[in-house]
Amino acid sequence: MKIAIGSDHGGFEYKKEIISMLTEQGHNVKDFGTYTTDSCDYPEYAKSVAKAVADNEYERGILICGTGIGMSIVSNKFKGIRAALCSDTFSAKATREHNDSNILCLGARVISLDLAKEITSTWIDTPFSNEERHIRRINMIE
Repeated sequence: MKIAIGSDHGGFEYKKEIISMLTEQGHNVKDFGTYTTDSCDYPEYAKSVAKAVADNEYERGILICGTGIGMSIVSNKFKGIRAALCSDTFSAKATREHNDSNILCLGARVISLDLAKEITSTWIDTPFSNEERHIRRINMIE
């Protein structure tokens, strides 16, 4: 799978670890930045990843900041983006099955790295259900 990933300084360390995990799993991952722990503005990275996913250059995106809230707010402003902030595996599975979410947002100051990896794997591995009721609801969002 082609995955776009980005973070601000608060999510930088988690991003490195998640890129490594996804690459080991055979995914094609592009890092949209930031590339240091220096303070930066998260909207820049959220916009880059959301645009790449909205333009169908990447199948899915992952965004990581301190809480994941800012990243989800910014990315959900893009047409066709369904970004989900997840702090547990149940939500990660549900948002893929029911919402066909295409961007996962994570909060590095909210959850452990191990949980972030588990959430990411669950989200990546869960297909959309394609049930009529979920398709209908997604169309209502669009």
